[in-house]
Amino acid sequence: MLNWMDVTNVSFNSLMLLEEVQISWLKESNVDHEKLALALNANPHVEWYLRNKCLEINPWVDAIMKKVKKDHINNPQRVRQAEISILESLNDWIVYVVNPAVYDLQPFLNWDSQELTSVVDFTDKRVIDVGAGTGRLTFVAAQKAKTVYAVEPVWRLRKYLKEKIKEKGYDNIYVVDGLAEEIPFPDNFADATINAHVFGDKLEEHYQEFKRVTKPGGKIVMCPGNGDRDNKVHQFLIDKGFEWGRFEQPRDGMMRKYWLGC
Repeated sequence: MLNWMDVTNVSFNSLMLLEEVQISWLKESNVDHEKLALALNANPHVEWYLRNKCLEINPWVDAIMKKVKKDHINNPQRVRQAEISILESLNDWIVYVVNPAVYDLQPFLNWDSQELTSVVDFTDKRVIDVGAGTGRLTFVAAQKAKTVYAVEPVWRLRKYLKEKIKEKGYDNIYVVDGLAEEIPFPDNFADATINAHVFGDKLEEHYQEFKRVTKPGGKIVMCPGNGDRDNKVHQFLIDKGFEWGRFEQPRDGMMRKYWLGC
């Protein structure tokens, strides 16, 4: 479980800041179903929001709500413990929508930028950063790129990134809404498509999108956050012809990066 931010005093209403795509991921998350049921029962407005923001989860929520323990409903302490448990389980999502600056302070972002620039030349290039977050890759690319399009589905992260761009004085970065499986650009648009910690849930779908928007002769670079081990992500990328190397990520140790010429 991540512990980027102390959620003890964070309102359970923060779930109403989640994007539709994040809510859709709830079904695959590690939230405790009984505690979620108790927390939603005590916060019907949050349940209403989740159901109506992301209609596809309604059957799942129906099943969850059957797990409410009746003897806990009128126990405020039990309810708050359940709320905190859910917020802790979704710690990264809560940070993204409540206070992205907390994410920006995480030590694992302090890797050597040459690990990226050593495998792709951004000079005068058009670049797409998929899942840009707070802009760790975006700003590395923007130092030499002609333009960088930072694709990010979370509104609060987009707002935070726009503020950083203005503060740093960049005029070649454009922040746009979008998903890794639905990158909002035409075919053969970018000279380089880059991403970190967004690849792994929909391997083939994401790979095909990255390839679609990247020009022939361009390059795809990925840092999927899969650690220094052979797993399904590693094997998938190797089978697609990606080259790979290792780099050190502060706190987390050795990680792997992958690159492919299109």
